Amino acid sequence: MSATEELSSILVRRQELNDALDNGEEVKIKYKVINIFTEFHEFSRKEIKQFEATFKKFNTNKDNYLSIDELKRMMEVLGAPQTHIGLKQMIREVDEDGDGRLSFHEFMMVFRKARAGELDEESGLGQLARLAVIDVDKVGVNGAKEFFQAKINELSKRSKFEEEIRQEQDERKRLEEEKTLRRQQFLEKASIFKCA
Repeated sequence: MSATEELSSILVRRQELNDALDNGEEVKIKYKVINIFTEFHEFSRKEIKQFEATFKKFNTNKDNYLSIDELKRMMEVLGAPQTHIGLKQMIREVDEDGDGRLSFHEFMMVFRKARAGELDEESGLGQLARLAVIDVDKVGVNGAKEFFQAKINELSKRSKFEEEIRQEQDERKRLEEEKTLRRQQFLEKASIFKCA
């Protein structure tokens, strides 16, 4: 399909949706991503392929959707099991077409929201976004070592940032104390001149 044909089909579909809305018909929009790499431009091709591999690994019935059971299995394998209600909430947060399951596009929305800082790290989706980038085929010492090393690196980045803030605060405090001391010394010298 050429770029012109692709644009034409998009515009025809948009006109059909507008006509349906004008006639008062209920429109259920299904998202069809023309090119996932351009849609999610904030991720590299390698990252998208890694997300896709994870998605396909857990899409056991090969219908290109993650059902609640498949999502449950994914979260268990990733080490962050969720309750049934928690799983439903996770799906609801990114389920754009309201079908109660996750398409790959909706799965990618989890990572987009995570990258934008829109997810609580301790929520189900936050845990999914953090853990799904781990190659779940790696097991044993090497896989665990890489996972924990990544966690240590993340914590050390936070610690470094916190240390820099603490140093800035200490420096401001030191400058304020010096300023107060200089002022006291000036007032002492000024009082000598007033007495004379």
